[in-house]
Amino acid sequence: MESGQQTIHKYLVQRSQRGDRQAQNELYKLYVQAMYNICRRMMGDDEEAKDVLQEAFITAFSMIRSLKNEVTFSAWLKRIVVNHCLNALKKKKLMTVELGENDDFVDDDHEDMDYNRYEAKRIMGAIDKISEGCKTVLNLYLFEGYDHKEIGEILGITEATSKAQYSKAKSKIRQLLTDS
Repeated sequence: MESGQQTIHKYLVQRSQRGDRQAQNELYKLYVQAMYNICRRMMGDDEEAKDVLQEAFITAFSMIRSLKNEVTFSAWLKRIVVNHCLNALKKKKLMTVELGENDDFVDDDHEDMDYNRYEAKRIMGAIDKISEGCKTVLNLYLFEGYDHKEIGEILGITEATSKAQYSKAKSKIRQLLTDS
């Protein structure tokens, strides 16, 4: 059974699929902040995030007729946004460098720092300072909920490399927060 909000979103998607610009504008308003947050985390820069966001929405609305199940709009849109971020990062040529198969991976999940004592702004600032490759893996794993196998497939790296980049990201963030 659909909630009232789901029904409204489904109706807006159906109208958008018929080319209704007002419905597209309403969908944009409903999803722009959440999608911007994804772009901002992944791109690390406000202006780049805004550019990628606009491109992603243009793509989404130009492809909306291909969406089969209107209820999945948010997941479909999120995937488009993430893909646009990844493409923009690839264009910057700052993606992860494949580690050799013999490189060690340190799993220090048991050593996770108590980040609750840090303000979100400081953490986001530290995330912005780490390498693009580490930041991309961290965002996809921690914020977007992809597992390391999926991240490997998305980025064209091994699962071990994804885990190593995630570990490096956590370590560097921990260092940045401790040093400041």
